[in-house]
Amino acid sequence: MKFNGMLNHVEINVSNLIDSRKFWSPFLIKLGYELYQEWGGGFSYMKEGTYIVFVQTHEQYLKLKYHRSGTGLNHLAFLVDNREEVDGFRDLIKNYGLNELYSDRYPHAGGNDNYALFFEDPDRIKIEVTCEV
Repeated sequence: MKFNGMLNHVEINVSNLIDSRKFWSPFLIKLGYELYQEWGGGFSYMKEGTYIVFVQTHEQYLKLKYHRSGTGLNHLAFLVDNREEVDGFRDLIKNYGLNELYSDRYPHAGGNDNYALFFEDPDRIKIEVTCEV
């Protein structure tokens, strides 16, 4: 089977759909994703059959705060072709005033054999952009 084991989609509940869209849209477009779906309560972007869905968290669950060290999603990692692309994403997040993680250890926060950038989305979900070294 051609698709056996391939990731189909990831769905993320977000606390503020407008803020999340402002964050995620330029980031995913830079990675080559295209807007796939949009409706009153969410939107998604797709690349090569895999899509990422963002849904507004229902009011009753908004008080529960996400933390990547708790049970659940730890982070999303995106692979790019080279170090220059990773560096370009670092410029992008600085322009948006986003919170870079481990900046004192950039670009080897994941170890000497890893060239990566780590930062957070509006809900503090950790994002990694990395390339093969």
